[in-house]
Amino acid sequence: RQMIDVCVVGGNGFVGSSICSELKKKKTNFVKITRDNYSHYKNKEFRIIINAAMPSKRFWAKQNPELDHEETVTKTKNILLDFKFKKIIHISSISARCQLNTIYGKNKKISEELIQKTKDYLIVRFSAMYGKGLTKGVLIDMINNNKVYINSKSKYSFTDVSWNAKWIVDNLNSKEKSVEIGATDYIELNQLAKLIKSTSEFGGEIDDQIILNKSYKFDSSIQVLNFLKQKKNEISKN
Repeated sequence: RQMIDVCVVGGNGFVGSSICSELKKKKTNFVKITRDNYSHYKNKEFRIIINAAMPSKRFWAKQNPELDHEETVTKTKNILLDFKFKKIIHISSISARCQLNTIYGKNKKISEELIQKTKDYLIVRFSAMYGKGLTKGVLIDMINNNKVYINSKSKYSFTDVSWNAKWIVDNLNSKEKSVEIGATDYIELNQLAKLIKSTSEFGGEIDDQIILNKSYKFDSSIQVLNFLKQKKNEISKN
C-alpha cells in the first residue's frame, strides 16, 4: 500500500485551494481532504499533512467563541488523531503572536501548541492575504464601501495568497519549525482606502498585522492595489 506524499486538509478553502494549485503545478502526488471525504481518508498514512482547515474570520470568532474554538483547536486535535503522518505543516496566523488578547489569537496559539508536541512540524504564520477566491475581510469591505470595524491607522502586510502557497510547496522539507511569511513592508488602511477611493467608515481598535520574519520576502504589500482595481472592475461590470 503506497503512502500518499501530501494531503491538504481544508483543500477547498481560500489558502487550501491555492496550495492545491501549486502542488498540481509541481506534479506532486497529493490528495485534497474536505468535509465531504474526510472520513474516507481517516487512518490513512501520508508523508506530509498540510493543515489549511482553520477559519480566518476574526470578527466571527469574537461573536462565536465556542465555535471558533471548535473549528480551530478541536479540529487540530482531531487531525492529529485521525491521520498518520511523518510531518505536519500547520497554517496559522500572526494573530497567534500579536493578538493574544482576542479569542481568535488565543485559539490560533493553542492550536500551534498542539502541533509543537508532534515529532516533525512546520508552523507557518500568515498575515492578511488577497487573491483568487477572496470573498470576505477588510479588503472586500473597502471595495464595497462597507463599514470596517478596525482603526484606519492599522498597518497591514498584505500578501498574495498564491505567493504564500508557492512558498509552502517549495518548502515542504524545510527544517524550520515556525516562520512568518509575507510582505516585509506594510500599508495603513486609510492610505489604501484613499488610493482606491473607498468611502468606507472605519471604527475600532488599532489592529496591526505586520510580518516580523524578514527572511522570506514577498516584494511589497502595495501590490494589493492591482488586485483591488481588478475586483472593483468586476463589481462595476456586474
